[in-house]
Amino acid sequence: MNDMETPSDKKRLIAALLCWFAGILGVHSFYVGKTTAGIIQLLTCGGLGIWALIDLIMILMGSYTDKDGRKLTEWS
Repeated sequence: MNDMETPSDKKRLIAALLCWFAGILGVHSFYVGKTTAGIIQLLTCGGLGIWALIDLIMILMGSYTDKDGRKLTEWS
């Protein structure tokens, strides 16, 4: 299995809750190691909420990735 097939050690439930409650601050992006995206979301209020909403949908659908491109697959 290569790195892209290896699931992330970050949890989907935590990322989803962070995105739901603090998505406009980019906290979920910081959680998965996407610091640049987190800073941009922090400065733009999550892309006026749209970026945060898209991220939440991606997390719930299982297609959101961490900084290394590994999908968040585990809920707990």
